[in-house]
Amino acid sequence: MQRLNELYSGKAKTIYETDDDSQLIMYFRDDTSAFDGEKIDQLARKGMVNNHFNAFIMQHLETQGVPTHFNQLLSDTESAVKRLKMIPLECVIRNISTGSLCKRLGVEDGLDLKPPTFELFLKNDELHDPMVNEYHAETFGWASKAEVQRMTELTFKVNGILKKLFDDANLLLVDYKLEFGSQDGEIYLGDEFTPDGCRLWDKETREKLDKDRFRKGLGGVVEAYEEVALRLGVPLPK
Repeated sequence: MQRLNELYSGKAKTIYETDDDSQLIMYFRDDTSAFDGEKIDQLARKGMVNNHFNAFIMQHLETQGVPTHFNQLLSDTESAVKRLKMIPLECVIRNISTGSLCKRLGVEDGLDLKPPTFELFLKNDELHDPMVNEYHAETFGWASKAEVQRMTELTFKVNGILKKLFDDANLLLVDYKLEFGSQDGEIYLGDEFTPDGCRLWDKETREKLDKDRFRKGLGGVVEAYEEVALRLGVPLPK
């Protein structure tokens, strides 16, 4: 597969067209950012770790019946993925209260949420990704009622699968965001699943092992990602 023109460059990934119209190349960079790009840095090995981590998670979800856009690893920092028409919504599941949920609702940090909460956000950096609902999605043409229903169903299915996976590794899946897209009328999980887009805590100590380490200036960001990968059995290059 030949890498062609850059299609899109986000905060930590660049997407390239290829000589196969149905596939794209997703390149994981070492860049990291927080607070809508107000805090930016480069962290050695981060792109490699996230690429392999994402491949592991996507392949695990596929074996459990979740359709994803992932096709194959191409290199330590690149993966081949299906070319999707992305839906501009982020689906968020919260299993434990923390972060913006506590600020918005005034609830205590660290509460086990039963049942978990589900929220929709419009993917728009300029508007700081505002929270929306299924009526907004349908009214403004971001997603149909059926698409929102399918994305919700898949997000909760992912939750059940990954909560167990991380629990078996002595980790708590606190919250995460997913993005979806369509190809030939089918909805697929797109984008990525890495510690950049979820919160993971050690089950015993509740130590943060995700991008909150960068947001809060705790240090050891990539080391924490590698610790999570090690516990899950993600094969990482030396």
